[in-house]
Amino acid sequence: MDLLSCGKQASEGPVAGGTIPSGASRSAQIIARDKDGFQRCFSGEKARPPSRRTRYNPNIVPKYSIVVPFHDEQENVTELYDRLKAVMEVADGSFELVFVDDGSRDGTFALLREIAAVDSRVVVVKLRRNFGQTSALAAGFDHARGEYIIAMDGDLQHDPGDIPLFLQKLGEGYDIVSGWRKRRMDNFWLRRIPSRCANWLMAKLSGVPIHDFGTTFKAYRRDLIHQVPLYGELHRFIPALASWHGASICEIPIRNVNRERGSSHYGLSRTLRVFFDLITIRFLLRYLSRPLHFFGTCGLLSVAAGSALGLWLAVSKLLFHIEVMQQHGPLLIFSAVLILAGVQLVALGLLGEMQVRHFHEPAQRAPYTVDRVLRAQADEETAISE
Repeated sequence: MDLLSCGKQASEGPVAGGTIPSGASRSAQIIARDKDGFQRCFSGEKARPPSRRTRYNPNIVPKYSIVVPFHDEQENVTELYDRLKAVMEVADGSFELVFVDDGSRDGTFALLREIAAVDSRVVVVKLRRNFGQTSALAAGFDHARGEYIIAMDGDLQHDPGDIPLFLQKLGEGYDIVSGWRKRRMDNFWLRRIPSRCANWLMAKLSGVPIHDFGTTFKAYRRDLIHQVPLYGELHRFIPALASWHGASICEIPIRNVNRERGSSHYGLSRTLRVFFDLITIRFLLRYLSRPLHFFGTCGLLSVAAGSALGLWLAVSKLLFHIEVMQQHGPLLIFSAVLILAGVQLVALGLLGEMQVRHFHEPAQRAPYTVDRVLRAQADEETAISE
């Protein structure tokens, strides 16, 4: 017979004798496994081995999606897959594993491809180069189909055994569940002290009172995470960005495990990048829809300062007959620069307001307005209708 796609796993076991009666209906086909490990569907005729990989029914959406970015983690891929599968198979609901290879140069992708070949619940996304953790997570979120999405690192420092805690909080109605590495196992001076200071500053600037922004181990509702734009290194600020959309956020303690295999891809070099991201987040949360409030305020203060200096110099010139250019030349130039910079900042704020207006208004607006249209009607008595 022709090759049939088997929709079940081969765990149902082989069929005794390898065939079934020829009168069996198509719906009564039985899945068997031959000695080579292929799955066969028998319907009374001789079958040939179908494809190794069985696929999900596209109409069936899994309840949970586990998104894991990998970069040169060949030592941890197989163990992480086994532990994730063991945890999720006892969870209440279907699931899929979305593994993202972020431009690995070792054997990470080869291992992921082998796993995807034998488990239809695994989706592998291979990026053309190393785009960074935020972009890898964004790719995973875009290809995840689950109602709830759980993100974690691929270095085994996040324990898959903590996933049921996230699922419990999601079931209570929270939009985002953030992990908190309450007892960190990292180096005290190089990792824990800088991280504690950065997390305190993030909480103050973003207004989201959680203790650990840096961990990737978080759970989200699918409809919410797709409203948050991810670029640069903003993945650690997802709770802050989601709070702008009114998300309900909670935090749970998680285990932090020492890396046993492979090398860490993090260092002090990212501290400066995090600082710039903090400025970006602060601006986005407060002035995303009203940029003139920020640029206009700075511009008016600059104009006021420059005008005050210029007025003082003018009064000194008129009343005390001081040679301004000789005695206060640099101050006069500084006053003019302040006024000019203030005007430019106000203009920049107005341009930002125009961009916001174009973003919120419907697209494809005609550059004209119509008073009326006269059109001839084709009937027995030619008429003109408005």
